[in-house]
Amino acid sequence: MKMVDLEPGDARLASEVLPVLRELRPRLTEELFAQVYAEGYGQGLRFSAAYADDGACVGVAGWRVVVNTSALRKLYVDDLVTSSAARSGGVGRALLAHVEERAVRLGCTQLDLDSGTQRTDAHRFYLRERMAITSFHFRKVLDQPDSPA
Repeated sequence: MKMVDLEPGDARLASEVLPVLRELRPRLTEELFAQVYAEGYGQGLRFSAAYADDGACVGVAGWRVVVNTSALRKLYVDDLVTSSAARSGGVGRALLAHVEERAVRLGCTQLDLDSGTQRTDAHRFYLRERMAITSFHFRKVLDQPDSPA
């Protein structure tokens, strides 16, 4: 398996990464994904993709380094998805190891991610990977006309 970090504008984002990412984020269109990455890149958003030996994109991780008072410096995983055709084949583990390696190299003190409460299979995976449930995440949706996200 090969890990590739992709910059905004890379043609593989729309043709290879987006179809896998849409398995987790179905509302993403090519245009919306390009907008989010263009704006998010300046905020530290990065995408890493896992490619099988046959060249197919089989997994995607969206991540960023965040500096705050609680963790000081952490790598936060926005998205971690394995294509349905490649699940249970080690792709998620490889992607998580890739971003963890990045976190260590970037001087982070921890690796964080949120997972929807309904994603019980994902939770079992994260627990197997020695991640701990450490907090609750609260959300309040705000009315924002014409918001892309």
